[in-house]
Amino acid sequence: MKALKCLRTLTILSSRTQKLLVNFTPSRRFSAALPENENRSTSITSSEDEDDNSSVFDSTDYTLPNTSSYTSTEIAQKPTWEEKYRAKVNRTIFSEETQKKTVEEEEEERRLRASLLAKALLQAALEKSDDAEEGEEEMVVKVEDQKSLSVGIIGAPNAGKSVLTNFMVGTKVAAVSRKTNTTTHEVLGVMTKGDTQICFFDTPGLMLRSNGYPYSDMRVRVESAWSSVDLYDVLIVIFDVYRHLSRPDSRVIRLVKRMGAQALSKQKRVLCMNKVDLVEKKEDLLKVAEEFRDLPGYEQYFMISGLKGSGVKDLMKYLMEQAVTRPWDEDPVAMSEDVMKNISLEVVRERILDHIHQEIPYGLEHRLMEWKELRDGSLRIEQHIITHKQSQRKILVGKKGSKIGRIGMEANEELRSILKRDVHLILQVRVK
Repeated sequence: MKALKCLRTLTILSSRTQKLLVNFTPSRRFSAALPENENRSTSITSSEDEDDNSSVFDSTDYTLPNTSSYTSTEIAQKPTWEEKYRAKVNRTIFSEETQKKTVEEEEEERRLRASLLAKALLQAALEKSDDAEEGEEEMVVKVEDQKSLSVGIIGAPNAGKSVLTNFMVGTKVAAVSRKTNTTTHEVLGVMTKGDTQICFFDTPGLMLRSNGYPYSDMRVRVESAWSSVDLYDVLIVIFDVYRHLSRPDSRVIRLVKRMGAQALSKQKRVLCMNKVDLVEKKEDLLKVAEEFRDLPGYEQYFMISGLKGSGVKDLMKYLMEQAVTRPWDEDPVAMSEDVMKNISLEVVRERILDHIHQEIPYGLEHRLMEWKELRDGSLRIEQHIITHKQSQRKILVGKKGSKIGRIGMEANEELRSILKRDVHLILQVRVK
């Protein structure tokens, strides 16, 4: 009987507390709704301000990772508990969600280690050894002993011209992307070895119509590339041999034949079959070599892979032998300011092509607004990306500036690795 009385009293008390809570909630909701009506105008203006601020990326607002600041203890911290007991607690109390989270954290740590290792290897590759620096200091090439060569690289879009240029030079000077027409203007890359300096000129992709004349799309860029064909000491005509075997393009064949037929007596022309690393059956390469063997105008034929570097050594040896005695055009040690400015534009453009799709990247205007070297040796680079429509600007900026922020972070980090100094990159997106 006593137990029944206790149960009755408990049920009565619980019903009263529920009534009190039900009666209390409407006033709570009413009081929470009051500030929304008062601050409606201010919230609209603040959202507009946030939209304007999100269209500008400033690297000073972010803490960029530094390879020297990370330690092994920060990357992988050992837990103070035993794993088996912790796993048992996670299963019984926190279910499987915590286990999934720990797997994601381990994957994130693995990614962090991989990125740090890649950065360290890149910096080690870019930094010259003490022996190399001592050898360069001892060897001073006199002006009368200097040799130089200008090499133009032409071909159809996506033939691998920019990849080959970057590999020859040893650093990124031209944007590389899977999209066609990545290169929009002539890009200069300089390689100096011993007493010889070679200037590589990467050009926009060329194509011929069915009647044998250049295409009219991207007219100004392509016309400038065609006008400069005869200005180089050596002209490299490059085409994608893997695509030629899988999907032959008659326009590419006509381009190769035309370049050979219009060869100049003072200029040497070389035919390079690129992307041989993608061809599984190597005997197919012999068929392509047999197909283009009798073409007039070409002095040498090379099978190369601009990405992997196979065959490039023979090509470089041939170019070194073609160098003529004349003073160098570029500084062999330090990059000129014009080259660094162009590299900064190419790096940002490559990131835009990676993250923005369809036809939007080709309609953008990309301008370098400011280039300033600060007292501490760092660079302040400001670039403006101009769109023709407000909708394009929103796509490029992303939600709360996420897209332009990601582009800016990746570009800023790569520029620091290439230029070997701190870079303060500012990207602003605006409508024309």
